[in-house]
Amino acid sequence: MRVLSQVAMVMNLDKCIGCHTCSVTCKQTWTNRTGTEYAWFNNVETRPGQGYPRGHEDQDRWKGGWRLDGRGRLVPRSGGRARRLARLFANPELPSLKDYYEPWTYDYDTLISAPLGDDLPTARPRSLIDGRPTDVTWGPNWDDDLGGGPEHLSADPVLKSMNERVRLEYEQAFMFHLPRICEHCLNPSCVAVCPSGALYKRIEDGIVLVDQDRCRGWRMCVSGCPYKKVYFNHSTGKAEKCTFCYPRIEAGEPTVCSETCVGRLRYLGVMLYDADKVGEAASVADEKDLYEAQLGCFLDPHDPEVVRAAEDSGIPHDWITAARRSPVRDLITTYRIALPLHPEYRTMPMVWYVPPLSPVVDALTRSGHDGEHPAPLFGAIDALRIPLEYLAGLFTAGDTAPVEAALCRLAAMRAHMRRVNLGEDRDPAIARGVGMDERGLEAMYRLLALAKYEERYVIPTTYVADGGAGGPHESGCSLEGDGGPGMYGTDGAGAFHASPVPAAAPAERSALRGRVNLLNWNGRGRPRGLFPDRSATGSAEG
Repeated sequence: MRVLSQVAMVMNLDKCIGCHTCSVTCKQTWTNRTGTEYAWFNNVETRPGQGYPRGHEDQDRWKGGWRLDGRGRLVPRSGGRARRLARLFANPELPSLKDYYEPWTYDYDTLISAPLGDDLPTARPRSLIDGRPTDVTWGPNWDDDLGGGPEHLSADPVLKSMNERVRLEYEQAFMFHLPRICEHCLNPSCVAVCPSGALYKRIEDGIVLVDQDRCRGWRMCVSGCPYKKVYFNHSTGKAEKCTFCYPRIEAGEPTVCSETCVGRLRYLGVMLYDADKVGEAASVADEKDLYEAQLGCFLDPHDPEVVRAAEDSGIPHDWITAARRSPVRDLITTYRIALPLHPEYRTMPMVWYVPPLSPVVDALTRSGHDGEHPAPLFGAIDALRIPLEYLAGLFTAGDTAPVEAALCRLAAMRAHMRRVNLGEDRDPAIARGVGMDERGLEAMYRLLALAKYEERYVIPTTYVADGGAGGPHESGCSLEGDGGPGMYGTDGAGAFHASPVPAAAPAERSALRGRVNLLNWNGRGRPRGLFPDRSATGSAEG
């Protein structure tokens, strides 16, 4: 047993109102720099819908995540080393800017400076990339803007496989909101496919980061991530991604998206897991077994044997204590109402979701039934407008049983607490029907509805793991501030930038600190910095 710790997140989709506050605060904190105009480390998608970037779940097209080869071994969908090397300079499996969207602003100066006339001046959209007039045709929350219109709804990759079971008429489509960030997976495919080793998973807290000093801009990580949560900064020539707000986590504070969430739907906590089981769990033959296989990797922090193994691995006692109090562990393993996003990608994601139940209650109430009574409620769970098959396609690789079990526990909690709040006689059969007791239902209710700040976010302060020389502060993710490793200085507005190499002078030294910027190379000659300088080692250049 090799015990490691992971800071994980759970989001309760029943409480997300789609206000996008988390997206805006994340954008202001992490991606308000030059070259990241189109990057949204946190975005809120409307489901059903195509997501962001458009159609990112179609792995037959984008080749993200892992697959099993003929001998049952895990291999990246993007191919082995030879295939990736052959596509190092031309990777056709990358989303284009059209799949993300061309970021735009509006020509507000026209409104201010237009001369007096009979026509009302308008502010036309202009591209933030080249400043030219542009047409707005797509965006990070386009499905939300269109309210789930049929022409876009039918292109949902999850929905395509079940068109016969879902009615696509606009007025009968139910929508819910799905906030997405990097999954900080236990088995991250982005780390595996990076040619330069720039992506890494921190041993002390499991956060996946990009070392800006190592990144060479090959963008294999973009295609390798099945969630498409790695972005390319066209100004610096570097890959960037969600950092899980690691400076805040190190200080025992929640991520910015969690801190500012209006619906209080996010939970943060520590999970202990057996690292030796991850590869085996990700390699199970049947995709529908991946959910249970990942649950089998998680360890009980109350188990004395687990505690001894954790201490032998260098995990501090306060992290073990935090794992015992973790709301994430309760939602995932104790109550089993949180589910992983697309486990069939075999990356072992660590951002989990409580599926939405509200549509069942609303539908029953409109049909004249008591939407909170357990008998019709349990019977209607398999008749969701967004059917169980769709939720299972998102969270359990198509297996409806875990989704139905989670929704039944949520329904039982509502039915039980309704009796408690109305002073009616309690019915122990409600809890027994979902494999729980009354005390467990009330504890689950408190966590989902009444939990205070310190109960939703149980985050110990950072520690330096024994597994690496110098620990995390030496390697770092290089996004910690101006002048840090991998950074290039700021302009007057505080935006990071690097001066591009002029196309007419390929031999000139790049501003990327001794490296060559191949993005602007015209293909003639040999740019300085492309190969190591042999003269620096005392040997003559041949």
